[in-house]
Amino acid sequence: MYIRLMSERLAYRTCPLCEATCGLELRLVDEDVKVIRGDSENPFSHGFVCPKGTVLGRLHDDPDRVRAPLIKRDGVHVEATWDEAFTEIHRRINEVKDRHGSQALALYIGNPNAHSYQNNLAIRPLAKSLGSPNIFSASTLDQMPKHVSSGYMFGSPSTIPVPDIDRTDLLVILGANPYESNGSLATAPDWPGRLEALRSRRGRVVVVDPRRTKTAENADQHIPIVPGTDAALLMAIVHVLFDESLVNPGRLAAHLSGLDEVATAALPFDPKTVGAITGIDSETIRSLAREIASAERAAVYGRIGTHTVEFGTIASWAVDVVTALT
Repeated sequence: MYIRLMSERLAYRTCPLCEATCGLELRLVDEDVKVIRGDSENPFSHGFVCPKGTVLGRLHDDPDRVRAPLIKRDGVHVEATWDEAFTEIHRRINEVKDRHGSQALALYIGNPNAHSYQNNLAIRPLAKSLGSPNIFSASTLDQMPKHVSSGYMFGSPSTIPVPDIDRTDLLVILGANPYESNGSLATAPDWPGRLEALRSRRGRVVVVDPRRTKTAENADQHIPIVPGTDAALLMAIVHVLFDESLVNPGRLAAHLSGLDEVATAALPFDPKTVGAITGIDSETIRSLAREIASAERAAVYGRIGTHTVEFGTIASWAVDVVTALT
């Protein structure tokens, strides 16, 4: 009589679903994932995991998961070989290019590509081979103004400053709701827990948002603003910093250039004028600027609400200007 014993083991991985990079503990029985929980020993996520990460096993084993190339034949998708799939793609792309030119093609690069080195290496030659200028991505929908402003300010579109929420005493959040979305462009698992830790060490959280979001409800101060006017508010803060001699770049001074040009650009954005644009009274604007300047360790964090608007690139740039000036 043959008796087969099931094998059970624990595996430790990093969740690939978003930039939070939470540590996972997987319990496997005969290499089938049975339970996924947060890895309490992970020094970065400390056991935190969102609902998406706990169901990775079910996603992997989903019976509806596409496991082979599909080609539509007679109105129905049927499985095909990779050779058949690439032949069909080649035929259809060339038909479009021959009839309408390369500009009739567009490439969209989805978010998971950012978490794959091999995909990142393959995308560039693919895009060049298409010969089309129409390239879109999750970034162009979400954060491209930040890439543009970072490219001009720091020399590379990938050099995006990250707010150190674990050490700051004052965090000013614009256009983000990390209590519900966990934040992004910051790579920090468990934003709610980190914000609560900030407040428990007597730090302050200020949220600038048109809506009273869950993050705003849990903040020390919520400043409502007219949608799309964050750039004007930030430039008014820059105005106050120069106007009240609060500019103090400290150790950054040797790395900064163009301060006089920034001061001149900020002149028209006095708090009274900007108050009429943003719906925020001038004294609140001055008070916020003073608080950022006087805090020992302040951080300003702007996200999608400051990016996907008319003056998103200026807002993205001004977030880092305020930080540098103080």
